[in-house]
Amino acid sequence: MGLFSFLTREVAIDLGTANSIVICNDKVVVDEPSIVAVDRATNKIIAVGKKAMQMDGKTHEGIKTIRPLRDGVIADFDKANDMIRELIRMINIKKTIIPPSLKMVICIPSGITEPMAAAIGIGIDVLQPVGNMIIDIGGGTSEIAVIALGGIVCNKSIRIAGDEFNQDIIDYMRKQHNIHIGERMAERIKIAVGAAIPELANPPEDFAVQGRDVLTGIPKELYVNYKEIAHALDKSIAKVESAVLEALAMTPPELASDIYHTGIYLAGGGALLKGLDVRLQAKTKLPVHVAEDPLRAVARGTGMALKHYDEYTFLIK
Repeated sequence: MGLFSFLTREVAIDLGTANSIVICNDKVVVDEPSIVAVDRATNKIIAVGKKAMQMDGKTHEGIKTIRPLRDGVIADFDKANDMIRELIRMINIKKTIIPPSLKMVICIPSGITEPMAAAIGIGIDVLQPVGNMIIDIGGGTSEIAVIALGGIVCNKSIRIAGDEFNQDIIDYMRKQHNIHIGERMAERIKIAVGAAIPELANPPEDFAVQGRDVLTGIPKELYVNYKEIAHALDKSIAKVESAVLEALAMTPPELASDIYHTGIYLAGGGALLKGLDVRLQAKTKLPVHVAEDPLRAVARGTGMALKHYDEYTFLIK
């Protein structure tokens, strides 16, 4: 460690479609939804993260909410830039006589590098000549990659992930229960009773859903169970399964042999869907492991790549 290392702050940012996480000096200091609220008259940011999420779907004509990242890509560069600036301000670095400089790495949804960061965050030694399959199910995309010797050997990326799951739930509630709900309610349903299989060993309690009756327009409440949501998500999860099988079919035989022993690793928010590991294991006949704290796997990997910069120069560009 250098003499003036105390003047440098290492900042790693996982800029995700649904959530953005900031790690400063090995600690998660910011974990906020990737959304901003903007004043329509001035086009200035008035809220970021949780505060902006509270406004989503409840704004008047003077305010609009924007998600700068959609479907795994940056949809609004200006607002993404503003959001990053506000996230950095949230770090709350102590003021000193000499302001510290920031050494920063940002992981963005730009193709297939997220599974590499996730693999590092999970604790896999990606530099070894051993094949590992990582499935990172984020907000906009599901990234599937086979990693060995510090590189991506084969990969598959599909735009079926958390946002699509939410839309499936919205559509299901409208068609089956004649109730219109928003994205925030769909997200809450997914977290509470989201499931990939209709039979769980430890089923969650039914969840109360509030929305607007499609026919009368009057607010109403009803309860849904995990079996209904498993049915609602079935087609989208089947597409993820197909992508996994395609990636396995592209895997060289020697690496396929490794994966038979090491199994498949799940990361990202989608990994928290109840029973997803069981469903994928049944489909692939391979062991499936859910990463510890899968939501932050990419952020942890980005932070580790920054900390060991020379070792992971292949990842930092």
